[in-house]
Parts: sequence; C-alpha cells; structure tokens
Amino acid sequence: MFEGVLIRAYGGFYYVKKGDEIWQCTLRGKFRLGKGSAALVGDRVRVTPVRGTTGRIDEVLPRKTELFRPPVANIDQAVIVFAVQDPEPNLALLDRFLVLAENANVSPVVCLNKADLLSGRREHEWLRLYRKIGYPTVITSTKSSEGIDELRQLLVGKTSVFAGPSGVGKSSLLNAVQPGLELKTGEISSKLKRGKHTTRHVELLPLAAGGLVVDSPGFSSLDLPEMEKEDLGYYFPEFASFTPECKFKGCLHRHEPQCAVKRAVEQGLIHQDRYKHYLNFLEEVMQQERRY
Repeated sequence: MFEGVLIRAYGGFYYVKKGDEIWQCTLRGKFRLGKGSAALVGDRVRVTPVRGTTGRIDEVLPRKTELFRPPVANIDQAVIVFAVQDPEPNLALLDRFLVLAENANVSPVVCLNKADLLSGRREHEWLRLYRKIGYPTVITSTKSSEGIDELRQLLVGKTSVFAGPSGVGKSSLLNAVQPGLELKTGEISSKLKRGKHTTRHVELLPLAAGGLVVDSPGFSSLDLPEMEKEDLGYYFPEFASFTPECKFKGCLHRHEPQCAVKRAVEQGLIHQDRYKHYLNFLEEVMQQERRY
C-alpha cells in the first residue's frame, strides 16, 4: 500500500499521483456504498496496487480543508476570478464564495480578469473595496499579460483552486500562467451574456514553478454551507472591529438595538451592498436552520 494524491475523478475511475506516476484506481466497496468518506480531488489517499499502475483506494486520509463547490479537499487558497465585463461581475456571488472560503479556512484571493477591457480606468471601484477590507487582489489580462507574473508567484508552493462564473477566463489564465496546459477555453454567449462551460470536471494540475492548481467548472449560483447564524458575521472581516461594541453578545446585526455594525453602515464605514448581502445570507442561513 502507498500514499498518493487524488488528482482527477472521471468516468468512474480515480487517478492518483504517486511521484511522477499516475495510477488509475477504483474505490473500495465501503466508499461506493456510502459507508465511508467519499473521495475528493485533492485528497491524500492510501492505495493498494492491483496490477501494473492500477490500484484500489482503501483509505481517505484526514482533510485539512474541504470545499463543496467546487468539491475539492486540502486547498490552501481560492483564486476567485471575476471579469471586468463579459460577463458583468456579480458581487453577491463573489461575496458568497468569500463566505464559503472563510468558512472552510481557505485563504481567498480576488482576481479581476480581462483588464484590457477597463477602457483607461485602472480598476473597478468594487476591487478597491475588497482590497480595503483586506482581501489580497490581483488584476490580470491574458491579452496584455498584465498581472500574470504576479498571479504565478501567488501560486508557488500552494494548492490553489480557481473558481468563478463561466466565461470569466479561468482556464485562459491557467494557460497563461503555465503555457502547455492547453486547457479548453470558450467564448461568451452573445444571447445569454454568460460564459459557456469549458471545464467539465475538477482536476488537480501540477505547476512547473511548484504548487498544484485546480481548474473547476464555472457556476452561476452557489448555496451557502451549513453554519450557525451567529457565525456568519465572522465571515465579513470588516465587521470585526465593530462587533465588540454591540450591546448584545451574539448580535446578528439585523434588528437589535445599539448595534455597532448597523451604525457603521449608516456612517459609511461598512459598504451598504456588503451589508445587504450579509442580511440576505443571514435569512438563507436561518431558513436552513428551520429545515433541519
């Protein structure tokens, strides 16, 4: 038996990287019958050799992190990619993914792609907002090569996932970071004004400079993970300096009197759109609680 990293699951087979070798594996029966923890791309697994470079995954080792959208394990950071336009940035979706990453203890990086479409502006106002909050940001363009070296350095020595809506250029960015990956890329639908899916499955790719990266299918919606309603505010970092001043412990920053977070919103110290997204997410989390 040996240990390896699950890099791809496709067509009923699981491909495990052991050094420079790729082993084609099946899952032990208890996993297929739902009695064990399902194997995710990124998992460290124990494999029993069967014949040649085929084997059977007998054990999934404990995970340090786990995302459910995209489904991937043991990720250090999430590069959340949105475009300047084509498609237009959906900041509510961006905030959803930031909450998901914070909830999973995965460090987020906000990437503004297609910078060649900025029409003379250096960056969008919304990107300045996220930088001010404290999120690492990078501005990129595969056409002008702007920011590609900076992005490449952010990936060195880490296991990263590229995530975001379809059509924002995730696969194109990875092709620019490491020429030779030859990932499929797509165009924006002129009728629907959104991207076409070009990545069909989750795959972990080794980078020449060191590190691993996950290319994943795009999405247009994202459910929040299960959590306690009192925890949601912790996933909005700009709330942190105001929360201790709230009158009530466990303040949900919604209807409570003498709430320092609501006061900060009124004073312009917390962006109103971020706060609106928080309230929408809070309602969603509370609905989840009622269902369970």
